[in-house]
Amino acid sequence: MNERYALGYGMAAVLLWSTVATAFKITLDYFTPIQMVVAASVVSAAALTGIAYWQGKLHLLGRTFAARPFYYLCLGLINPFAYYVVLFKAYELLPASQAQPLNYSWAITLTLMAAVFLGQKIRKQDWAACALGYLGVIVIATKGDVLALQFESPTGVALALLSTLLWAMYWILNTKNQADPVLGVLLGFLVSLPLSISLSLYSGEWPSIPWQGWLAVSYVGLFEMGITFVLWISALKLTQNTAKISNLIFISPFISLMLLATIIGEEIHPSTLVGLVLIVCGLVIQQIKGKSTQKSMADNT
Repeated sequence: MNERYALGYGMAAVLLWSTVATAFKITLDYFTPIQMVVAASVVSAAALTGIAYWQGKLHLLGRTFAARPFYYLCLGLINPFAYYVVLFKAYELLPASQAQPLNYSWAITLTLMAAVFLGQKIRKQDWAACALGYLGVIVIATKGDVLALQFESPTGVALALLSTLLWAMYWILNTKNQADPVLGVLLGFLVSLPLSISLSLYSGEWPSIPWQGWLAVSYVGLFEMGITFVLWISALKLTQNTAKISNLIFISPFISLMLLATIIGEEIHPSTLVGLVLIVCGLVIQQIKGKSTQKSMADNT
């Protein structure tokens, strides 16, 4: 029964994450990137507060923050503040069909950063994964004209890749976090909100936004930043086969491209599909390496 629930939660999370690239583009028609961060963060913080209350953990929030205030301040500055400001700006400058696969390469970036900051060894499989992944990035960014290295929006590409560094850095810092994951993410939103609100006010006045804009940004706050995270964590906790659930994430970018073409009519360049396949192949190689490592560890115990 637990495996059935785990699969259900995992599929729900993947399907919801598949919709957010489309939601980002729709929401950016109404908000600037920093305004979008503020509004989505408020929605997400409210949703996570409700979840923590329902789980009976909300009373631990103050104690959790008081134990490591500087740590949670750093986490909140990286994610959601810096990460989403950079990511939303990348989506503003690039077609979503390019920004989403570029951001998807964050797991490959994580491998390199883990070697630097955590002292983890990079094996041959990891180098192959990195080579395939970043070849895919170049194919997408240049629309297939790899030798010319001509980028439609160099700033957008740079920001999309910077978002992978920020997200990888966030997860590296999270390896030191022993607190409840829902409380940890909620604290990130709460400590970052004053800064994001201040920046949005400094950047200019908020325009009059129709209900469609508020609906779109609420969707982003709920299903990119909030509820979907809890679904994914629940799936990983319930399953006895983490690899099976983790592999579901490979479906997401392809569904996302289909939705972008269908809902907002973005043209999906063949080079985007080629590049995305290269990135996913790199990620699959990492998964195979992880399984073999786990097997060898099991054999030694």
